[in-house]
Amino acid sequence: MEIQLFSAVILGIAVLLFLILKLRVHAFIALLIGSIIAGLVAGLDGKEIIDTVQKGMGGTLGFVATVVGLGAIFGGILEASGGAKTIADFMINKFGLKRAPLAMVISGFLIAIPVFFDVAFIILVPMIYALQRKTGKSLLLYGIPLLAGLAITHAFIPPTPGPIAVADIIGVDLGWVILMGFIAGIPTALIAGLAFGKYIANKIDVAAPEEIEDGEIQALPPIGQTLAIIGLPIVLILLNTIISSGGFSVNPTILNLISLIGHPFSALIIANLLAWYFFGIRKGFTKKQLLQISSKSLAPAGTIILLTGAGGVFKQVLTDTGAGELLATSLSNAGIPILAFAFISAAIVRVVQGSSTVAMITAAGLVSPLLIGTGLSSIKLACIVIAIASGASIFSHVNDSGFWLVGQYLGISEKQTFKSWTVMTTILAFVGLTTVSIVYIFA
Repeated sequence: MEIQLFSAVILGIAVLLFLILKLRVHAFIALLIGSIIAGLVAGLDGKEIIDTVQKGMGGTLGFVATVVGLGAIFGGILEASGGAKTIADFMINKFGLKRAPLAMVISGFLIAIPVFFDVAFIILVPMIYALQRKTGKSLLLYGIPLLAGLAITHAFIPPTPGPIAVADIIGVDLGWVILMGFIAGIPTALIAGLAFGKYIANKIDVAAPEEIEDGEIQALPPIGQTLAIIGLPIVLILLNTIISSGGFSVNPTILNLISLIGHPFSALIIANLLAWYFFGIRKGFTKKQLLQISSKSLAPAGTIILLTGAGGVFKQVLTDTGAGELLATSLSNAGIPILAFAFISAAIVRVVQGSSTVAMITAAGLVSPLLIGTGLSSIKLACIVIAIASGASIFSHVNDSGFWLVGQYLGISEKQTFKSWTVMTTILAFVGLTTVSIVYIFA
């Protein structure tokens, strides 16, 4: 029986990777097929498999679809209004040219909260071009800190889709994940972004492309308003998490209000309404334009939502067949810590097939059944989420679209992209893991 269950897990993952890498099947379909094959090999009959698929998909999407959808619309309106550029301009003005790399890492860190990684990078590329032309220093001095800030937030801090999906599959409150994401993200940004950015800029001298239009957006939103609207949902979610943890004596009416407005659904709805008015109507956008922006922003979110649902199916197969429990026992007997397994499983999938989102969701599906009955605290569960996110960020190379995006916009060769971007993502992964490992030990 043990051999059968182990074979089910291995074969399911092998089929998943074969379909994605060799046959170029979309990851959503590949995850479903891999889950069904794992269920068949583990001994589930046809009806049980279909019930498991429905249960896993439905149980996962009820939360994730809502949060990712709301987050995508919010980011779309912020992007269209120029809110992302407002933050970058403000940071450079405050920090000055000498500390522009620090301004870039903070800008990336903040902007990637509501805006997808690739969109945010493309919006801010003219900013690092302008900095390079002013200073004459390597473009990597500004590009790597910006990319590190964007990549860290994209992987570590909800409401970005990856950590939302993993948190839901693992079963931990988003507030704890946000808190742990910030704790892990700060040293990671300093080391992978600033320290490595300065080092690699001295090794590789890159100039900005000539005659690039900066694409200035007129009448950018005020910085205070922009930061307040971006930060509001995060503050509300964290407030709800802290108050609900039971360490405070709060009036039941107030507690009920906080639990309502501090839920990710409500917090993001409030942020969307504020963005719709202040970034949209007040900026001169028509209601028709805002509807078009909202609809367009949901297109990439749809893919992530379906991938997350399919990842929930994979998790459900492992749970229902008992394969997850068997893996947990084997890990325990082998002395492999759950945090290490979470990181390694995500890293393997990431390196083999490229997508950090697929790596996060696959690893979360593997890890989740191992946590049943462990009684781990919310902080430790949040550490596991960040460990998965760290592993899923490692060693971005030629099978990752981000690798080519970075190389193209920075104007560097594949070899230089490996030396800069790929090494940065690897440093990011290990610093993130190290940070949460320390927290995990003392939590």
